[in-house]
Amino acid sequence: MSVNSKRVFNVKYLANPIYIDILKARPDVRLDRIENESPEDVYAPILSAAHVYQIGAARDELAPHFHVDAAFLRRTPNLLLVSSNGAGFDPVDVEACTEAGVLVVNQSGGNAHSVAEHALAMMLTLSKRIIQSDRRLRRERDVNRNELVGNEVEHKTVGIVGLGNVGRRIAALCKGLLGMKVLAYDPYLTAEVMAERGGEKVELDELLRRADFVSISCPLDKKSRNMISTREFALMQPHAYFITTARGFIHDEDALLQALRDKRIAGAGLDVWSKEPPPPEHPLLQLDNVLASPHTAGVTIEARQNMGRIAAEQVLETLDGKRPPRIINPEVWPRYAERFKQAFGVTPG
Repeated sequence: MSVNSKRVFNVKYLANPIYIDILKARPDVRLDRIENESPEDVYAPILSAAHVYQIGAARDELAPHFHVDAAFLRRTPNLLLVSSNGAGFDPVDVEACTEAGVLVVNQSGGNAHSVAEHALAMMLTLSKRIIQSDRRLRRERDVNRNELVGNEVEHKTVGIVGLGNVGRRIAALCKGLLGMKVLAYDPYLTAEVMAERGGEKVELDELLRRADFVSISCPLDKKSRNMISTREFALMQPHAYFITTARGFIHDEDALLQALRDKRIAGAGLDVWSKEPPPPEHPLLQLDNVLASPHTAGVTIEARQNMGRIAAEQVLETLDGKRPPRIINPEVWPRYAERFKQAFGVTPG
């Protein structure tokens, strides 16, 4: 293979510089970087020649014309692989990629420890009322600690929606470290698999009714969009907390706001939003029983390095004709394999 014959590009962000270091060690790979503000005469030739797009996982960080949809794919006739920086792939129309014969992969599991720890931190902070205590101390004198009585989490029940890489780690921490009971809803896993991952398989309604903490860690797709709305919040216990480190749009923000105002639930820990970052005037940010972060659950030094490394390794595996381990649209493989052979003269497998 000739020098720089395999074309990879990214827009704006990469998870970690290790990604560049790994790809630069390969003389057959050329890596191009585009900015959101790059003019068309700069980015159009890069798009046209590219085989791989290493794309950011957060939809609001990318200019709309760099989101992967049918129109974008018409401008990238040689594109074979779209690789998300993270576990999510919000800016990618997977169906359009499948139709075009383009493989989509993510880096699932690369930040699982960081996201699970963040979810656990939110649970403890809310349960112990640390966030309310901190805010009152900053704005009031002579705070009465008896007005800030919290709860222990030991022997409480956590309900985890999605028992994948993150969910199973939350289960392990809650069950092993804190002695909690773990319920889990995941329609794609059997009861036996879920038991191996530390959770008791239940339906979503039962989980919502029984859990003291509801933690969302499933992907955003057509089935999960608005999965938690007015009806679901009404099923939760008044003392229960809602935690999400998954994706915005899985829960309905207006419905959550109303549930909190009506005291149908005790509070919420929110790392993901319909608009990221949310504006400071967002109504949920005005509530003292809401703990908020700007989609930073997976943003740690360790997770970013791990994500950058596995992203680079997976891209190189794919360009070398191997089947990558984290495929989002496996049904595209036959069509993708044909296109790969046309591009590089070998059949991947």
